[in-house]
Amino acid sequence: MTLEPIQLTQELVDIKSVSRWSNLEVSALVEERMVENGFETERLEYVDENGEQKANIVGRKGKGTGGLAFFSHTDTVPGQEQDWAAFSSTVKDGRIIGRGSCDMKGPLAATVVAAAQCNASRLKRPVLVMATADEEVGGQGVRQVVNESQLLRASQPEFGVVAEPTRLIPVYAHKGGAQVFVTAHGKAAHTSMDLGISANFIIAPFLAEMADLAKTVKTDERFMNHDFKPPTNGFNMVIDDGGTKQNVTAAKTVCQVCFRPMPGDKSEELLELITEKAKQHGLEVQSRIGMPYYTSPEASIVRLACEVTGVKEPQTVPFGTDAVRIGDALDLVVLGPGDIAQAHTVGEWIAVDQLHEAVRVYSDMIEHACM
Repeated sequence: MTLEPIQLTQELVDIKSVSRWSNLEVSALVEERMVENGFETERLEYVDENGEQKANIVGRKGKGTGGLAFFSHTDTVPGQEQDWAAFSSTVKDGRIIGRGSCDMKGPLAATVVAAAQCNASRLKRPVLVMATADEEVGGQGVRQVVNESQLLRASQPEFGVVAEPTRLIPVYAHKGGAQVFVTAHGKAAHTSMDLGISANFIIAPFLAEMADLAKTVKTDERFMNHDFKPPTNGFNMVIDDGGTKQNVTAAKTVCQVCFRPMPGDKSEELLELITEKAKQHGLEVQSRIGMPYYTSPEASIVRLACEVTGVKEPQTVPFGTDAVRIGDALDLVVLGPGDIAQAHTVGEWIAVDQLHEAVRVYSDMIEHACM
């Protein structure tokens, strides 16, 4: 059958594949469309931490090694279905509307269509298309593909495209994400008895230090990168005492400090600084850090992306992608249709003309990298 990006996007959007639940149905559709269009396919499955069955689909056209791999994900954030018909796609005013249309079932559809349209007999090097699970909740799907896919290992693609929405502007770097969880324990009691110990008071000195640190982080060049807009790391803090009432002392308070590491900054030093301050106050502390992604703006895949899109210079973005989870397996550019500003919103949409243009762009990249 002949694939069309608008129809395929709608088919994908109409299948609910929120990360919390299984993505087997949407994965089966992707695999079916690939098989119908001459792809060799591979299916990799796992069970997530909630006991849900997940699947990743790898499709390949062509033989040999080298070539180009496209990476997209099939999961979405929750639909907020009380506010709109999230999983019943519509086309209106040149837009496809529905949860995941922009992030990133539309981009996924464009990669599948572009590869489907290429003549396999002309391919000197393979083209691969990945549709992975759980990008929105930690990226376990793409990690499994990178570590276990036989098609990927056999093909050894030289270049890769992560098709997240960038308005078809090539992206060579993005920020990461770091979280520090700091917990204070008190003793709950009715305030009339004056026998309680408020966890909020225990954690307060640490919070004051974080308020001072927030001012420093916004001005200290160690924690900045002027290749990004904004050049700062979005240092933020939220507090949760479990909704304790005003006449009760809080038994437990958790402070979460978050920021976005950037290439070349001192984020690991900042993480250590926050951790040390928490320990000085006798507080429990746990942390995790997701590093940023960077490839040279002069890398061959980035320059190719600029050439086929007509964009003079690549950019950076403040949001994260699976690129950082793919690591050094191949040279990557982040490039996809749609605007990240539409992602995760009520009324999420992607422009029809962007989807058609993405198919053209991806087809040109396949022509250059694989033929």
